[in-house]
Formats: sequence, structure tokens, C-alpha cells
Amino acid sequence: MSDATARFALPLLAAGQAQKELFHNEALARADLLLQPTVEAVALNDPPPAPIVGQCWIVGAAPSGAWAGQPQALAGWTEGGWRFVAPRDGMAIWSVADRLLACFDGTAWRIGDIAAGRLTVAGVQVVGRQQSAIPDPAGGTVADSAARDAISAVLAALRSHGLIAD
Repeated sequence: MSDATARFALPLLAAGQAQKELFHNEALARADLLLQPTVEAVALNDPPPAPIVGQCWIVGAAPSGAWAGQPQALAGWTEGGWRFVAPRDGMAIWSVADRLLACFDGTAWRIGDIAAGRLTVAGVQVVGRQQSAIPDPAGGTVADSAARDAISAVLAALRSHGLIAD
């Protein structure tokens, strides 16, 4: 049996283990970083000079000081010092500085990128998959059938995306 959980390396207790409270408290400290995670900022390489207990950051790609060796990790300041949690593919964290979600794609943190099949507001789809291109109108200098066709295609695309009503 492993001495830590598979996903976030939370320490596990062992039968007959001395000072179990230390391992239990360490697991709670890391779990506290991961439950509804919020970070002060994303991609900092230098630890802040005066962190407050409970504050977290996403470490940059070239960390230094106390963060050295922890690229892209979630770094949380606790009463016992820095705690680090390695990111997992699909992890999403709110960035206070950016006022956006930061999502880990398995390689890097993406700020503000939202992947979705559609966007609904009040149960109504307002944005869907991208439609095919609409050709530019060609023709004379007065309103003609090409212009009407182009305008009709734009309106149809806006309706299919739910941006305007049918």
C-alpha cells in the first residue's frame, strides 16, 4: 500500500504509526488548498515577501527561492510554511488578480480559456459551434441580390447561435 493518495499525494496513515496527527494535519492542509481553490495570482516565479496564512498562488515556469523545483504547482502558505500541490489535467482555479478561471491543460495553465460545446443563458443557447464562412458580397454599387444574400446569411448565423431570436 502507498503512503500517499494517487492524485494529490495526501499523506495516508499507517497502522501503528507514531504521531499520526502530523500526517493527518498535513493532509488537511493540502486538502484546504484544493477545496474550491482560489489563487492571488498565476505564474509568479518569486514567492511573495509577506504571505498571509491561507493565501495561494500558481507558481510560474521558472520558480526561485522557496518555490524552486515547483514549476506550475499550487503554492499555499500555511502556519507550517509553504505547501505545494502538483497540478492535474483539468484542474480549474479562480485567479483573483485576473478575475478569471485558470485551467491546467496537462501542460500549462490557461487563463480565461473556456472550453464548451455551447453557451446557454437562462436555459437558452446563445452561442454554439462555429458555422461555415459567409462569402463576401460581390456586385454593383446598389443594393442587389448578393448583398441581400450576405445579410440573410449573417442573420441566419446569428439566429443559429442564439444571439438573436428567430
